[in-house]
Amino acid sequence: MFFTRLISGIILVLAAIFFFVQGGYFLLFALAVLSLLGLYELLRVLQMEKSSLAVVTYVATAVYYSMLCIYGGIDWLLLGLLIFMMLALLVIYVFSYPKLRIEDITKAVFAFLYVSLSVMLFSYIARTRDLVAGNWLVWLIIISAWGSDTFAYLTGVLIGKHHFSELSPKKTVEGCIGGVVGAGLLGFCYAFFFPEYAAFTANPYIVFPLVTVIGALISQVGDLTASAIKRNYEIKDYGKIIPGHGGVLDRFDSVIFVAPFVYYLLALTMNLG
Repeated sequence: MFFTRLISGIILVLAAIFFFVQGGYFLLFALAVLSLLGLYELLRVLQMEKSSLAVVTYVATAVYYSMLCIYGGIDWLLLGLLIFMMLALLVIYVFSYPKLRIEDITKAVFAFLYVSLSVMLFSYIARTRDLVAGNWLVWLIIISAWGSDTFAYLTGVLIGKHHFSELSPKKTVEGCIGGVVGAGLLGFCYAFFFPEYAAFTANPYIVFPLVTVIGALISQVGDLTASAIKRNYEIKDYGKIIPGHGGVLDRFDSVIFVAPFVYYLLALTMNLG
């Protein structure tokens, strides 16, 4: 299992390198695929992945990324899609009555809100890539999420003694602290490799550790949120598409939440610099 997880992790990193370097339509396409797979995984947990309600969320996700390709990152686009999805769900509910129950609509509302939020948050990876020096800055998302996860695991294995949360029996207080500190150290070390950009006015030796520390804290919240849903539905993983890691939501749950915080922190510090 360890070697399977290791090999899958290496492949994921190599794929991230390719799409982050390419950027543009290549990156948006990869994010769209991940979003649709994550959407399918969540809807399958809710036992509605093949329903007419699910079709609405699939279509809206595809439309969202298509519009991003045409117009770029526009915040009002998601609001318009949310309104469309809500109206579509209500229309389906009315014309399917009494086949559908209000519980089905409640699940669908939760699913499309959670997934729509996830889709939007996933898209912040592309928005970070489009910043000044974005081809370097986008890696702070991975450092915050996966770097924190790696250090948390290693610290927990070595010195973890105090249990942290019922949502994840293997998480320890020491591991969580180690994950945050480790991500901050990685961010600081990464600053040494960051090339000088005239338009990048912030100090990377201060900004990068700050961003990765905050990102690591958010990463752990995102990880526990995904765990809470799995515990409620008594499942181990969202899927099996990534050997040794589970599904898209199992591997990218923390990345989804970290991406927008990294984007706005970088945008803020660059404007203040």
